Amino acid sequence: MNRSGDGACLAVCFALMVFASAPLLDAQELSSEVSTLLQIKSVLGNSDGAALATWSKGNPLCDWRNIQWVFVNGTFLDCSSSVLGKDLSLSSDPNVAAFSIWLANEGLNGSIPTQFEQLVHLRVLNLSSNALTGGIPLSLGTMAALQSLSLSGNELSGAIPASVWELCGHLQELRLGHNLFSGVIPPLPSSSSSTNACPSLQQLDLDDNMLSGSIPSFIGNFINLTELNLSNNNFSGTIPESFPQLKNLKMLNLANNNLSGEIPQLKGAGVAAYSGNPLLCGAPLSKACEGEGGGLVEKRGMDKRLVAALVIGVMAVSVVVLAIAVAIGHRHNWGRVIQRVKASHDMTNVEDDIGDGKLIRFEGGEHLNVEEVLNAPGEVLGKTTYGTVYKAKLGGNAMIALRLLREDTVKEKEAFTAGIQQLGMIRYPNIVSLLAYYAGSKGEKLLVYNYLSRGSLADLLYNRSASRSPLSWARRHKIALGAARGLAYLHHGMRMQIIHGNLKSKNVMVDESFEGHLADYGLPLLMNSAAQNEMMNAAAAQGYKASELVKMSRANTTTDVYSFGIMLLEILTGKKPRESDDSPEKPAVDLPDMVKAAVIEERISDLFDLEIIAGMRSPVEEGLVQTLQLAMGCCAPSPLVRPNIKEVVRQLEEIRPKIPTPLYTPTGTKSPRDFASS
Repeated sequence: MNRSGDGACLAVCFALMVFASAPLLDAQELSSEVSTLLQIKSVLGNSDGAALATWSKGNPLCDWRNIQWVFVNGTFLDCSSSVLGKDLSLSSDPNVAAFSIWLANEGLNGSIPTQFEQLVHLRVLNLSSNALTGGIPLSLGTMAALQSLSLSGNELSGAIPASVWELCGHLQELRLGHNLFSGVIPPLPSSSSSTNACPSLQQLDLDDNMLSGSIPSFIGNFINLTELNLSNNNFSGTIPESFPQLKNLKMLNLANNNLSGEIPQLKGAGVAAYSGNPLLCGAPLSKACEGEGGGLVEKRGMDKRLVAALVIGVMAVSVVVLAIAVAIGHRHNWGRVIQRVKASHDMTNVEDDIGDGKLIRFEGGEHLNVEEVLNAPGEVLGKTTYGTVYKAKLGGNAMIALRLLREDTVKEKEAFTAGIQQLGMIRYPNIVSLLAYYAGSKGEKLLVYNYLSRGSLADLLYNRSASRSPLSWARRHKIALGAARGLAYLHHGMRMQIIHGNLKSKNVMVDESFEGHLADYGLPLLMNSAAQNEMMNAAAAQGYKASELVKMSRANTTTDVYSFGIMLLEILTGKKPRESDDSPEKPAVDLPDMVKAAVIEERISDLFDLEIIAGMRSPVEEGLVQTLQLAMGCCAPSPLVRPNIKEVVRQLEEIRPKIPTPLYTPTGTKSPRDFASS
């Protein structure tokens, strides 16, 4: 039996059937849903987006990119079906509707088409990271089924129409940040109940606009908010008294406005949430409100609890002893080591400020307990020429990380003090917090951080033991997005920009839910030029150093982005930045060079780590190829063509893994299926 001949016949017959069915489509009337989408395409037709090119009546609906289809009974169109995937007749079926439309980062320009209002079954509309201009059409408020609206990262202007609140029936996510909106936040419609406004809204993002006026008190009635970002605007007046009602809040950012008055007690907010508002006062800021003198005295009186934190000073000596123990191949109980040196350490000179033999604690460091730490076992995580990193286990399985800096690596006292104060104020969900700082009487400098449960990204990528949790693409993407958000906050989220300066997979810590957090940031603020050069040389040896740093004495935002791009390549390939077989005859190969060679030789699919492509239908559809392109853009030889980290965040938010997993859902984002199940 001629199997190849039969296969060819089947292919020809299948092709003839497809072509034969094409004329029938012209005779059929397109459904109103498909006709509306073609009108939207015509309005945006001068854009360069690749997705729009696939929106054609000659293509099966499943080939229309960036659209998820659903039957009006709530069943999703299964485009993996060989029958439905090629069914041209679905274009005329009135029971098929668009469920979600994702046109983020598609090069769209012009205004937002008003025809979107006719898509009555649409749940998700994402037009972010484009070049759209004009205002928000009033008609968008009639899209009663909409659950997620993201227009962030465009050039939209004018006032935000009050009609956006007409979406409150089902709206879960509203993102209008990084635009040019001005005026005030519009009031709720008179028909809305201010005490039960937007009951489903979880994320509200209006940051980086030109909004002014006071913050409306009704926002405090959005009681299911988990994220509220009103930063980088011109809001004035006081923080509404209704805000403490936001009991579910996990992230609040009101930074860089003109707010004044006393800060109410709120969840999800540290010092960084209020920075750039010089007229604000009260906790967690160090600035007291008028009439709080007694309160400040009482607070200083409570600093007797610093006695408990003196253990950090003891630990500064103990970690030196521990380093010696590790060097000879032994591990000791940290408590026993501390007991040996305790008698010789002067514990009476510790005060609540910075200086030799003195201690300062920052937000979150108040919980340290003397007895727990005295008996805490510790171990070395890593050693460099400029310091050593340890971890210690406290009672209740709580972990802290310690960085001991060598005396000859740090700046002069005044500059070091300013730098440590600046780092101690940083609080952001994707940044590991600096909890405390101790300067020993012999010049030792000890930084105390939170320690996250899963260790570093490098541990997860390269220590593939039998007990290790699989690092799927969804998990890797979540880690990368968290790290990018943390870096974006350092670069753009505060009045004074912070350069990371030492970004690599070892310095991205991962929590239990696979969220990425930046660690070891801002070390250039603390280290002298010689130590900074040592750090950059180490980064170069490991493959993280941008080429222009050869001629530069300091890292900057573009070199941070380069390092982030290298880390993205690590995530995608599962390979270390500088691969080598340890052969002196064969030089090490950088990851960017390896990717370029694979592209030239047309073997891109060989680049991806087998652990993340197992079971994938297509690396393109799952966003791997797009992430690879983004990573190579970050690693561009010229810093002028690298994207800034805000753009990296936007693109990562749109490159969404389609593999369903409860461990995905990065902060502030949801997939279409997440909305479908809510």
